[in-house]
Amino acid sequence: MEIQQAIILGIVQGLTELLPISSSAHLNLIPMIFNWTVPESFDVALHFGTLLAIGIFFFKDWLNLIIGGLKKVIKKEDSVEGRMFWYIVAATIPGGAIGFVLDKYAEDILTQPLIMAIALITMGIILYIVDKKSSTKTEYEEMTFKQTFLIGLSQALAFIPGVSRSGITMTTGRAMGVSRKSAAKYSFMLSAPIVLAATVFKLGDFIAYFTVASTTGIIAFILGVLSSFIVGIIVIKFLLQYLNKGSFKVFAIYRVIVGILVIAWIIMK
Repeated sequence: MEIQQAIILGIVQGLTELLPISSSAHLNLIPMIFNWTVPESFDVALHFGTLLAIGIFFFKDWLNLIIGGLKKVIKKEDSVEGRMFWYIVAATIPGGAIGFVLDKYAEDILTQPLIMAIALITMGIILYIVDKKSSTKTEYEEMTFKQTFLIGLSQALAFIPGVSRSGITMTTGRAMGVSRKSAAKYSFMLSAPIVLAATVFKLGDFIAYFTVASTTGIIAFILGVLSSFIVGIIVIKFLLQYLNKGSFKVFAIYRVIVGILVIAWIIMK
């Protein structure tokens, strides 16, 4: 893998993982279109870059969540942070388990370009309709267990490249009346445990790669993660500010356009 390829994919990851436009589809399609050879573990490494972005951007939030969660168990103290911590834990388990099975046994089928294109278009249309029709009734601090659990459960569909983890969780949140900004924030927080688990699960692959990779390959790997981290920080800040007044319409349109272009590429190929 060349350095410029790693940086490009890192930038793409930082943009597409946190915006509701599907990082998995982009990271699968770009190497296919340009005939790039990318290590299997590089995808997870790039996700680790955006995980760091989420961890650092929301550092105080995570600290308060963990403290609140521990206090809820040890001292029986009730707080918004304590509830949200355990809501996230509960919401992560089913989505992660179902997604793991789908990813393990249907990966070859799900990464077909046509399936990714259809998923991009379909989810784009659903995102647009749901966002337009849904009213805002709930902010982040007011989210219930039912809302957070169903959003977490919807993550299972994110293992279909083109659906998008942030896309499906934000759409589910909007369908239940959660504000755009709150749906985005919860989506970011909810993604952290699964990405962390995937990184730990792939740790052996990372070690194996660094053992046999050339110096250029190692530098490319590191720069890819670094670029996904930097772009991820920028995108989180942008999206949360944008959603104060903006909608998901622009992302829905982008998804449909990319899906159509992929289908055109398939036909020409």
